[in-house]
Amino acid sequence: MTQKQQSDKENYWVEKAQSVLLNRKIIEVRYLTEKEMEMLGWYKRAVVFLLDDGTIVYPSKDDEGNNAGALFYQKEEDPGFVLPVIS
Repeated sequence: MTQKQQSDKENYWVEKAQSVLLNRKIIEVRYLTEKEMEMLGWYKRAVVFLLDDGTIVYPSKDDEGNNAGALFYQKEEDPGFVLPVIS
């Protein structure tokens, strides 16, 4: 892949991420329910963000959606840096 192709690919996904997330408000934070987990075919439950436009966002362990993923964060006054998957 050329540098231009790589740059074009990154720009495409940045724009996609912005269209989904930028200027949205998180109105609910929870973990996947047992039913949602089963519908996804997963064995673990990930944290879920519900956005003000009805979008649900949750991490997966890979981009094929093979199971729940942990969510890492950085916050100076909070040494706990992960929201883990749960069973």
